[in-house]
Amino acid sequence: MKNKTAFWLGLLATASIGFSPLAVSAEENPELTLLEINTEPILSTPAEFPSKFTYDSGINIEYPENGVKGIYVTAYSAGGTDKMKELINFVNSSGLNSMVIDVKDDVGNMTMDLKSENKIVQDSTNDYVTDPAAMMKQLEENEIYPIARVVVFKDTLLAEARPELSFKKADGSVWKNGNGDAFVNPFSKEVWDYNIEVAKQAAKMGFKEIQFDYVRFPEGFENESKSLDYTLGDYETSDFDDVQQRVSAVSDFVAYAREQLKAYDVEVSVDIFGYSATVPEAPGIGQNFSKISENVDVISSMIYPSHWNSYFGISKPDLEPYKLVAEYMKVENKLLSGLETPPKSRPWLQDFTASYLGAGNYQQYGAAQVEDQVRALHDAGVNEFLLWDASNSYTTGVNYNME
Repeated sequence: MKNKTAFWLGLLATASIGFSPLAVSAEENPELTLLEINTEPILSTPAEFPSKFTYDSGINIEYPENGVKGIYVTAYSAGGTDKMKELINFVNSSGLNSMVIDVKDDVGNMTMDLKSENKIVQDSTNDYVTDPAAMMKQLEENEIYPIARVVVFKDTLLAEARPELSFKKADGSVWKNGNGDAFVNPFSKEVWDYNIEVAKQAAKMGFKEIQFDYVRFPEGFENESKSLDYTLGDYETSDFDDVQQRVSAVSDFVAYAREQLKAYDVEVSVDIFGYSATVPEAPGIGQNFSKISENVDVISSMIYPSHWNSYFGISKPDLEPYKLVAEYMKVENKLLSGLETPPKSRPWLQDFTASYLGAGNYQQYGAAQVEDQVRALHDAGVNEFLLWDASNSYTTGVNYNME
């Protein structure tokens, strides 16, 4: 019977377009049975058996042996033939190995055709990347690990298309922050599923990791929440106070997304404010570092020196990149060591000059400043990192190998 079961499992796998089976035996899954119909055995499985299969996108790119060391790539860059070639050459020549590419951007645009049947996804599509299949093959040929950046709750397009999924003012209009950006409601399961649909389609395209960004409520939400109209969804009947409702919604989304993406064999990562690791939780935006970390494969703290005020006893952090990163990692390492199954740490580092801080508060960032941050991570036992520059003009001549 064991051999027959293996045979029919293989046959079923052959017939399952797009999915490849994990190793499963009758002993491991005793609910598998063989039914005899017209003397020919037919596999019968419980409803949950499809979870034993993983989607095969046809794009084969292994997780980097020495850890992910990557750059952020806008959709404009990814869709621009010359710019993408330039960035691929930069990655190949510098000792880096990965790219984080916008799939759903900060406004809510889908940056490429995701082949989704969801109408709002379709309506929000702007083909910045006109041939995503060719892009993925290019990454595969260069063995560059592809990470799909999906901006979740900052989404002006969805908020305006479906105001009931956002936060409405007394006059019925969608509430926006001072920059004119709208957020959708993290309490809404429909919003969760919308973003997970985007993530699934990215995985089917060949991305090996889904990186969720803006997994939070808008800044200052706690000051506006009482005057806004929005649903609490399943949290309406919870015994939590306002803060814990927000924290639960954000943390629960991450756990739900990871579960929903299991069949697609992708890593799940989340970007989070570095500040969130230094406090029990960031109550206004609903980020609890430990609770989010417990439900992801990778945690990517945004620890750009320029983004801190006087912190860790450093009055001007942008001027001391090594010290800032070193002091931050003491906090993060302590938190992660207390978790039962800690995720990989892969912080975002600064590869841009923060001249907006004003004279005396910033410095020109070049190879030395980027190396300082990478070295601080290495000294803290972390060898994965991502580099951020909004213009995708990355510093050359950096030594990323601290071994």
